Amino acid sequence: MKENGYKKYSDWHCLLSDSINSAEALAEYLPLNISGIKRVTDLYPMRINPYYLSLMINTGDNLQKQAVPDIREIEDVSGSDDPLCEEKQSPVPNLTHRYPDRVLFMVSNQCAMYCRFCMRKRKVGSPFTVTDSTINTGIEYIRKNNTIRDVIISGGDPLLLEDEVINRILRALRSIRHIEILRIHTRVPCTLPQRITKNLASVLRQYHPLFINTHFNHPDEITNEAALSCAVLADAGIPLGCQTVLLKGINDNPFVMRTLMNKLLTVRVRPYYIHHPDVVRGTSHFRVTVKEGLNIMKSLHGHASGLCVPQYMIDLPGGGGKLPLLPEYVKSVSDGKILVENYRGELFVYPE
Repeated sequence: MKENGYKKYSDWHCLLSDSINSAEALAEYLPLNISGIKRVTDLYPMRINPYYLSLMINTGDNLQKQAVPDIREIEDVSGSDDPLCEEKQSPVPNLTHRYPDRVLFMVSNQCAMYCRFCMRKRKVGSPFTVTDSTINTGIEYIRKNNTIRDVIISGGDPLLLEDEVINRILRALRSIRHIEILRIHTRVPCTLPQRITKNLASVLRQYHPLFINTHFNHPDEITNEAALSCAVLADAGIPLGCQTVLLKGINDNPFVMRTLMNKLLTVRVRPYYIHHPDVVRGTSHFRVTVKEGLNIMKSLHGHASGLCVPQYMIDLPGGGGKLPLLPEYVKSVSDGKILVENYRGELFVYPE
């Protein structure tokens, strides 16, 4: 097997352009079933850049499961291509208007690494999904709807766009008087941290209040390079949050999740959400039960700083929106008293 050395690349463009997107190329680095992977990639594309490949090789299957196609992706008959009904709630292409005051705006169909559990498997990586025309149409929709105050810029990964394109989109959105908050959802601090340059940060810092939610799923993803990328963004005054997806065989373990949440704070990223995996076709092998998720949340309370405890969220099928799920701590309410269980499982009576 070949060894992978990502440090030879001069910049993020070179890293991205040398990504692995075929079973034959990946087989030079990892033992795998070439024919099975080819069947999957005929439907769902693969991209693994040299940086993330190096992490996979050095750390094991917690990262490999996220990046390497699995035959179960095309054998899965459960779920839906669009369980959250984003398309039905899209008044214009690539813009989802589910809540009255905010929209999700898809400005890129490319990612630095295609996650096998992606909730937009139906779109991400497909050619011509996002164009200049769809971006301009989305901006005009936002401009004409003055109830919208918050825009979530998503994809794909928005930060794979060139700096000048990102600048143009942000400038257009910030020029709309009723837009108060801009948010960017990106995984590149995790999957391609070399993309986070000082020039990019100087572009982003012009458009405050601007928030970034990134996406780490395992402590092994928080490397020195990832820490540096987060520092560049934080030093530009951008609050950073993390939206972790709860994934079977990857982070569905109290110790792993506690370690991840604690480690995020050390790189100046606030744990924001733990997402229960969506019911997306081709991803059932990643799904855990809600009971397991609640037990993991219970393991965080009392065993980790409050700063480390995100909300555990479920996105309702049919476009019903997100809801937080909480462990049951209140056992009963009667006669002006509440019976409460603490994180150790001890019972206490609290006056109502």
